[in-house]
This record gives sequence, C-alpha cells and structure tokens, in this order.
Amino acid sequence: MARRLMAVNTPAKKTQTLRIAPGFMTQLKNYVELMRLDKPIGVWLLLWPTLWALWIAGEGHPDAGVFLVFMVGVIVMRSAGCVLNDFADRNIDPYVERTRARPIASGAVAPAEALTLFVALSLIAVGLAAMLNQPAQVLAVIGAGLTIIYPFIKRFISIPQFVLGAAFGWAVPMAFAAQTGEAKQIAWLVFGTALVWAVIYDTFYAMVDREDDLKVGVKSTAILFGDADLFVIGGLQLLMLIALIFIGDMAEFGVWYFGAVALAAILMGYHQWLARARQPAACFKAFLHNHYIGMIVFIGIVLHYTFTVPPI
Repeated sequence: MARRLMAVNTPAKKTQTLRIAPGFMTQLKNYVELMRLDKPIGVWLLLWPTLWALWIAGEGHPDAGVFLVFMVGVIVMRSAGCVLNDFADRNIDPYVERTRARPIASGAVAPAEALTLFVALSLIAVGLAAMLNQPAQVLAVIGAGLTIIYPFIKRFISIPQFVLGAAFGWAVPMAFAAQTGEAKQIAWLVFGTALVWAVIYDTFYAMVDREDDLKVGVKSTAILFGDADLFVIGGLQLLMLIALIFIGDMAEFGVWYFGAVALAAILMGYHQWLARARQPAACFKAFLHNHYIGMIVFIGIVLHYTFTVPPI
C-alpha cells in the first residue's frame, strides 16, 4: 500500500526539450537580413551570367563539381558583399528612407559583428576557390578585390555601377577558366555583357534613392545621367542586345537562343515603360524585373544545347 501511495505521489519525470533562446533566434534573423538572404534578387542577378558562362564553357554540360562550387560561391560572395556594403554605409543608411531599417543602421547588429561575419564568409569563399584550378584561383583573387572595393568607391567616383558590374560579372571568366583552363575571347564578351547589364539594372535601383543620395553625398549613375537617365539606359540596353547577338554568333547558337534574346528586348522595352515617370516604386519594379532577362537568356542557351543536333 505504501509503495502504491509513493508511486501515486511521486511526480512524473519532465520530458526535457531543447529550447533555443529567443535572443539567439532574433540575432540569427538579423544576420540573415544583413546577408540579404531574405531578398534573393541579388543572388539571381549574380547567378544568371554565371550560368550563361558555365553552360557555354561546358558546351551544355558543365562539370558537376565546378557547377556546385559556383552555385554555393554565388550565395556566399553575394552575402559577403552585402555585409561589407552595409558596414561601409553604416553612417549613411540611417538617413536613407529605404535603408534605415537595415540591421547595422538600426543598431540590431554591431559593426564588429558584421566584420566578423564578413571574415567568416570570406574564409568559406577561400575554401571554395581552393577547389578550383589555378587559373580560376588567380581570377578569384581579382574578384575578391572588386567585392571589397565596391562598397567604398561610391564616395569617390560617379560610376560605381560599373565597378559593381565588374564584381558581379567576374564569375564569368572564372567559370570559363575553371571549366576549360582559360578565359577565351567569348568569356570576355559574356563578361562585358554582364557588366553592361549590371549598370542597367543598378541604375534603375539607384533612381529609387536619387534624392536621398544627393543629400548624403553618395554618387551613382542615376545622379550622373540626370534627366537623360532613361535615354542612357536605353543606349546600354541596345548595347547589351548587340553583345548578346555577338555571343550567339560566336557560339553558333540557333533559333532557341535568338528567340530568347528577342524576348529580352521586349522586356527591356517594358522596363523603360515602367520607369517612364521615374517614380521610385516603378523604378524599383524595373530593377527587380531585370531578373527575368537573365533567366530568359539562360533558358535560350539551355534549349539550344538540349534540342540542337551537333554536326557529325
């Protein structure tokens, strides 16, 4: 009886569960936002030229290992660039409407934390580069330099978008070097196309912040082009289309690819129409929509290699 009473009165053992402190989850969320992983548009814009290069260099069949390294590398390098950019702009972002809620600007992440995160991401990037051949590793060093320079250069030159374009496009010669052992002539043509494209979409992006940038002294092509912004963007869009045609001719692409280029041209016209009144929201939409240009060109490349019968 006594034993029975003890059994009844003894409290049941509590099941222990792993609990993560709410503060940790909040800070993790802040780091995700700092790396812009919650806004993947930058990943897509960096990814598409990389995929163009991998498919062209591999003639439709890129090496699986190289492909994996570059896919992870795109995410890591874009994240690292965003962290460093926000660190460099920590005294500017609080005065810009669109950026004042960013983790460093709002005080959610300390500058020292951001630098630590940047170093960690950089070490991952170094590890990825070590998996590539020597020509690609040499180019990776230059690419790292471009990534570091860009966040600071917009204080000194009026065309930081060209530096961004070089940084975003540098994966192209790297992909060719990793796949074929060298960056051939077509690699630099694809790189130039990616650079021009970056100036196009990032000028749309800069048009959103033009008034705030003028107040805080940040330079951009949107400010440099002034009232001629859409006209200059139109000229760059035409230049990009011509470059895409040259790429198709050099790579001996067919109807699938050139059909994709034609669709890209239509989208470019749509972006001009969107930004016609230069309203910030419309310019931002034009920026976001550029992602589809890169996707359509890539689909054209893939369809060419999938359905075109190689000569015997």
